[in-house]
Amino acid sequence: MRETIDDVSTVAGEEPGAPVAVLVCVGTKPDVRVLDIGKKLELGRAVVDDDRVSKEHATIRFERGAWLIADRGSRNGTYVDGERITNEVRAHGTVVVRIGHSVFLLVPDGRGYADATKDSGEHVVGPELARLHTQVKRHGQSPTLLVHGESGSGKELVARLYHASGPRKSGPFVAVNCAAIPEGVAERLLFGAKKGAFSGAQDAEGYLASADGGTLFLDEIADLDPAVQAKLLRAIETHEVTPVGANASITIDLGVVAASHRELRAAVAAKTFREDLYYRLARAVVHVPPLRTRKLDIARLIVRELASVDKKLGAHARLVEACCVRPWPGNVRELIAAVHQAALAARDAGRDVVRPEDLPDGAGLPLDAPVPTAQSGDRSAPVATPGSLDKAAVLAALEAANGVVSAAARTLGLHRTQLYRLMDKYGIARDSSSES
Repeated sequence: MRETIDDVSTVAGEEPGAPVAVLVCVGTKPDVRVLDIGKKLELGRAVVDDDRVSKEHATIRFERGAWLIADRGSRNGTYVDGERITNEVRAHGTVVVRIGHSVFLLVPDGRGYADATKDSGEHVVGPELARLHTQVKRHGQSPTLLVHGESGSGKELVARLYHASGPRKSGPFVAVNCAAIPEGVAERLLFGAKKGAFSGAQDAEGYLASADGGTLFLDEIADLDPAVQAKLLRAIETHEVTPVGANASITIDLGVVAASHRELRAAVAAKTFREDLYYRLARAVVHVPPLRTRKLDIARLIVRELASVDKKLGAHARLVEACCVRPWPGNVRELIAAVHQAALAARDAGRDVVRPEDLPDGAGLPLDAPVPTAQSGDRSAPVATPGSLDKAAVLAALEAANGVVSAAARTLGLHRTQLYRLMDKYGIARDSSSES
């Protein structure tokens, strides 16, 4: 079988799409629409039915790879990445804009966003996730699938989609967290054991035999004991498993999905993961994009989680804005937990609209960032405000981060685009910094 490796990133040499503005919500209701930028996009009452939006509220342009966003003297202001603007600002990458109770995403490459709006409400899936789903379904016939992705990004959901797309979908789905297996018992848990194999041993079916006819999901496989990796490789290749203490093997038929938040190629190079097992698992490889790169999915996840707590609850536009701006290092898992707590807080307060102030302290922020508290102001705002940072503070953060803008922004508690605007303001050359 030919080995294939897929990624959700842009194919090399492919022409980028046109920039678009994606309406995410109006008030407490999702309202996903894609707007062409053209030479200039005028935002106002003609675009959104929002009584807090002025007739002529703001203008958006995209020139030479950058966004130019200007408020037109609106009554309630224009917010860019959570910060109210007074003059025309320049921003890069995907930018969050709020006018009144309406939230937009400004996306430099709009490919796939029009297709994302064909469904409605909470069922809208962003183009990054849609591409991933297509890839996983295509690999449903592969005997193995390797999934890379940050912790909490949804690797088990990918494994379940693979299972549902393959020939063994009517069989069992068995999920195993290799990182949680106690040292010394991995072999017994994976392959089973016969009575008398060791002191106190009884007949026990292993995870591989339990998944016979279905799919075995091995999460965080990089943490699997190297001594067990060789036996796992043989079981996958021969479709046979020998329980500990048994004289005969058992025939099995299953698909195997392995996942890791670490790059397994680096583990192979470091001699902590078997090269032959890696190539056996990597018949097909997919990468789950982190939540911060698929902001359109954030609004959908918020709506879904609020409904799970109470169908009467709605998300304030500032909550959607705050969640879209934050980096969420714990990805989907962290977002869902934080929104769930916010929903409970709002309900306990007798409100049916959930606001950013209801989020737990530090939700969605880097673990090493200062945590805002109720005493320090609105938790929907960045940890630091650009106006509170002078040129010396910006230069010090860039120097400490070796010129890496995203790292310096995390240190300052800002979004990357906010730091870029500060650099432009203070005349700090961008070519002295790095995106990586």
